[in-house]
Amino acid sequence: MLKNIDPLLNAELLYVLRAMGHGDVIVVSDTNFPSDSTAQETVHEELLRVDAPAARVVKAILSVMPLDFAVEHPAMCMEVQDKPEEVPEVRTEVQQAIVDAGEKYKLLPIDRFKFYDMAKESYAVVTTAERRFWGCFMLKKGVLPPEEG
Repeated sequence: MLKNIDPLLNAELLYVLRAMGHGDVIVVSDTNFPSDSTAQETVHEELLRVDAPAARVVKAILSVMPLDFAVEHPAMCMEVQDKPEEVPEVRTEVQQAIVDAGEKYKLLPIDRFKFYDMAKESYAVVTTAERRFWGCFMLKKGVLPPEEG
């Protein structure tokens, strides 16, 4: 156990978050996403697992990782197929986790098949215990400014 580190951040996930650079993307997926096959095509090539709801996993990740301020949409989600205006509860919860982390960005909905393609280009995929549909998200890593003083 480590002080001030969210216990959901297991050793493998912490390693990946630390290894990622500015602009790298991590996918947080629900249990229905083709996580393992997608993960095999990412930079990390291995699936990460955290057995918690998607919003809770996003909260843990954002406790140590800033979002990229250099792009317009550093946080994205899979949109509901054939109902792009629909906002599932899981998306609302993840948006709140982003706000609670002090980030100002709104989730950008992405077409399901485009999301799949983009996920294969990501750094890593973490699958969650999220069983609600449309609980898939992408977070683009930002930078930490130098300490002043």
